[in-house]
Amino acid sequence: MITNFKGKTAVLTGAASGFGLECARIGARLGMNLVLVDVQQDALDRASAEMKGLGADVLAFKLDVSSAEAMQSMSQAAFQRFGAPHFVFNNAGVGSGGLVWENTVKDWEWVLGVNLWGVIHGVRLFTPMMLEAAARDPAWQGHIVNTASMAGLLNPPNMGVYNVSKHAVVSLSETLYQDLRLVSDQIGASVLCPYFVPTGISQSQRNRPAALSSEKPTRSQLIGQAMTDKAVGSGKVSAADVAQKVFDAMASDEFYIFSHPKALGNVQSRMECILQQTNPSDPFAERLEIGRDLKAALRAS
Repeated sequence: MITNFKGKTAVLTGAASGFGLECARIGARLGMNLVLVDVQQDALDRASAEMKGLGADVLAFKLDVSSAEAMQSMSQAAFQRFGAPHFVFNNAGVGSGGLVWENTVKDWEWVLGVNLWGVIHGVRLFTPMMLEAAARDPAWQGHIVNTASMAGLLNPPNMGVYNVSKHAVVSLSETLYQDLRLVSDQIGASVLCPYFVPTGISQSQRNRPAALSSEKPTRSQLIGQAMTDKAVGSGKVSAADVAQKVFDAMASDEFYIFSHPKALGNVQSRMECILQQTNPSDPFAERLEIGRDLKAALRAS
């Protein structure tokens, strides 16, 4: 929980676009120091200039969050400049689609590297700093927010690698919440589970490292990309709306953050299948035409 953000420090990964950029804007307006982390230099430069224009003290890092060494260096530099951060937003993420058996080893390495290992690094590096700060000052407050997805609570087909990465982030975040409660009352944790929100994640391939370049996309991957582009592009909830939910959740110590609470009916259906020991339900039960079109596209010769 953080009840007063002025003068506090935020570390935000994926800070140059989407939720990261919008949270940086809110943080700047609230008078926070900002550590901005992103893999895209031009977008990071624009974000850094904007936040400085809003009056924020900014430290910017171009790095790949999947790199333990780069994250270690960033965390030490951030600590030397601002001390232990009060708000850590492990938010960097990439999207990926396709039938689960068609994903290459490099597909898995890229998606898990950013979506899961990026969060792991943020948690393992910053939590000890925050706990030490809390132990020194009974009034110190901190909060860690990890970006997962509704795909971390559901299992939409043709998105296997992404689903696996986001389920892992939900599990990590829930365990982090429980572990923190064992040792401190001063540091909270939340998990952000957005649905389809226009953030730029559907165009993640633009930042895929050359070393993890994959072969020509399969049909299922191209179909998945097209469906994701359409769904994300038609989203009615903005990244700015979700960013405000993140700050509201920190102020009120709420763990689960949802962009589309109405989608929780699908989560309930999944849980009921587990509890009743029935086979997984049709993920397109409410939008039969989408499932029909996807099946026809994948089965076309």
